[in-house]
Amino acid sequence: MSSLKARIGPSILNADLSQLHEESQKLLDNGADYLHLDVMDGAFVPNLTFGHPVVKCLRNKIKDAFFETHMMVQNPQQWIEPMADAGVQQYTFHIEPVMNSVTEICRKVRDAGMKVGLAIKPGTPVDAVQRYIDNADMVLVMTVEPGFGGQSFMADMMPKVQWLRENYPSLDIEVDGGVGLGTIEQCSKAGANMIVAGTAIIRADDQATVIRNLRSSVQNAIEGK
Repeated sequence: MSSLKARIGPSILNADLSQLHEESQKLLDNGADYLHLDVMDGAFVPNLTFGHPVVKCLRNKIKDAFFETHMMVQNPQQWIEPMADAGVQQYTFHIEPVMNSVTEICRKVRDAGMKVGLAIKPGTPVDAVQRYIDNADMVLVMTVEPGFGGQSFMADMMPKVQWLRENYPSLDIEVDGGVGLGTIEQCSKAGANMIVAGTAIIRADDQATVIRNLRSSVQNAIEGK
């Protein structure tokens, strides 16, 4: 497992979106490893957030941070080129609405020059993603229902993470939803190495300390401490 890296990616959905650049820069200055950008279309999930024009504006201000877009959308094919053009490095999409074309979408994402992330909702069994893992760089196990920030962490998603880690020791595994200092141990012990945290980081009085503590929990688990 030694090739794995602990990486903390704040979700900027809970930030002041009218100050997106300043808030994002502050998170990076405080030690964030990447930015997790939640894109919702109002169809796959009931909420609506922002799309590629906003991401592109953010990229113009922040030149070198790693951007992951979490595409909570009904039609992930539609946004591959625009997001690549906006400077996104990893395109994470949900397999549920596109079960028959996951492999093809993975190929298109890679052809566009981005890394591939596959996301599954709480109700989706982990074996639904298994046959596509060879095409992916990362699997995202949602630990809340996608679509809204501020929900409670679902500890019963941890067996999915564990199963993935046992079967794919070098795979990047991300968790997203309700993750904070109170729940990070469960995530890191199960084997997640990419941690998305929204409220826990954004609303913290001391973002740098929270990010550092989240990372050290994951790092200790990777090193078997």
